[in-house]
Amino acid sequence: MKHFLVIAPLALLAACNSQPAPDPVPADDSADALPVPPVEPSAPAPETAAADPNILRLEGLGDLSIGQPVPAGSSWAVRGAQASDACLVLSSPDYPGAYAIVEGDKVRRISIGKRSTVKLVEGIGPGATEAEVKKYFPFPATPHKYVDAPGKYLTAPNAASGDPALRFEIGSDGTVSQIHVGTMPVLGYVEACS
Repeated sequence: MKHFLVIAPLALLAACNSQPAPDPVPADDSADALPVPPVEPSAPAPETAAADPNILRLEGLGDLSIGQPVPAGSSWAVRGAQASDACLVLSSPDYPGAYAIVEGDKVRRISIGKRSTVKLVEGIGPGATEAEVKKYFPFPATPHKYVDAPGKYLTAPNAASGDPALRFEIGSDGTVSQIHVGTMPVLGYVEACS
């Protein structure tokens, strides 16, 4: 019986080895190639984030771009009374809780508030805590004009450079009440156009 136990595996091994070796890679390997499983990204690729209409970027939101005119056919438009013709506040039914400020016929600031589902690519949006904001944006704080502490503004240190920058408003509950992207001085306005 011991000989049978030894011989049986050897017979199987010999049978496996007696089969012809597979052909080397075919000359046209595209037809016989096995599909490669897709690699799941751990975070959205920058191109995907830029294409996502619900991501607020330094460049803008959806079809609005900071420093550019409102595109023809855009859903962003003046709705309601305006304080002046020099500074206009626009909104879009596609972006509840968001508004844009236009001066000199160009978009100067885009703001999102508590009713908005728009977020930054980092996942920060209205309702985020100050600690969550500071994890990605350790901006200096200044007192809020209308809200007592812990209310404050967290403004990017490069805001005065003329390039688009971020500004967070922290409310009395210590969470983000609004996020603004734009250029100074409009980025620093505390009441829409002033």
